Amino acid sequence: MDNNYRDNIRQGAQVSIVLKQHQRSGQLTEGVVKDILTKSKFHPHGIKVRLEDGQVGRVKRLHQ
Repeated sequence: MDNNYRDNIRQGAQVSIVLKQHQRSGQLTEGVVKDILTKSKFHPHGIKVRLEDGQVGRVKRLHQ
């Protein structure tokens, strides 16, 4: 699945995101999607989400 499309991401999905402070290193943080923050259908850097623990970042990987 492509993490750049909003339709591919659902609340409750297990994902890996990159936090703003980790964009240079690319360090990923895993969690469960609580809210989808990006309003557009597509974003070239990944859809921005809030995890259940409150962290915010862009989705880089979807887990199935």
